[in-house]
Amino acid sequence: MPEIKANATTLNYRWDGPAEGPVVMLAHSLGAHLGMWDWQVPALTEAGYRVLRYDSRGHGASAAPERSYTMEMLADDAVGLLDALALDRVHFLGLSLGGMVGQVLAAAHKDRLFSLILSSTSAHMPPPEMWEERMQAVSVDGTAAVVDGTLDRWITPAGQRRQPEAVERVRAMILGTPTEGFIGCCTAIRDLDQRDANRSITVPTLILVGEQDQGTPPAMARAIHECIPGARLEVVPGAAHLVNVEQADLFNRTIVAFLDQQRPAPADR
Repeated sequence: MPEIKANATTLNYRWDGPAEGPVVMLAHSLGAHLGMWDWQVPALTEAGYRVLRYDSRGHGASAAPERSYTMEMLADDAVGLLDALALDRVHFLGLSLGGMVGQVLAAAHKDRLFSLILSSTSAHMPPPEMWEERMQAVSVDGTAAVVDGTLDRWITPAGQRRQPEAVERVRAMILGTPTEGFIGCCTAIRDLDQRDANRSITVPTLILVGEQDQGTPPAMARAIHECIPGARLEVVPGAAHLVNVEQADLFNRTIVAFLDQQRPAPADR
């Protein structure tokens, strides 16, 4: 997969789908990489969309500088990637950390987005002490220190029994995340507060959350929904945090239907 310089770092990215299709940019969660979207790419490309996935700073095959990150920095990485690829505007789908990036993008760079899909995310993630403890554990023992607890928050017990191969793929993503990148993104999440800024979001927005999500529960999704005029909220049954994996078919139908609604009418093309 190609790499590109963007916002003074190196980002790994991948294209899928028809060259002339509307571009959907996908941003993954903390402790994952662009492979997190393998469950979505076939549905999106079959619907005619061109999919742009990338590894966030500090994750996957992207660079992992040793420093504190901010959510604004991560959003600037996304803008830098768009600039480097000569993309003016895209549809943006972000889950968890990626959804936080999406909120910053839609508030501060709304001219770069056609629409926004936020999944399993929040505008604010207190308490800071929880993130300090998580960062300390990872600094000592790497992401192995948090992998079991993370999987239990991300996928329901029933989902883990039903999809053991998916669980192992997600486990490998978490364990493969560089310590520097995991800690850097934890600082960005710790310091996030988009509650006021989200009121300025005007692009069409869809919000999804798993009914059993422990990390970013439905109450957090409802709080985002209340701040964004005209936003649509969907609570997905039978899913925890990785709703895109645990209920992939329903997730895919919902996002494709939303994206199709943003296409111009035939007379306007």
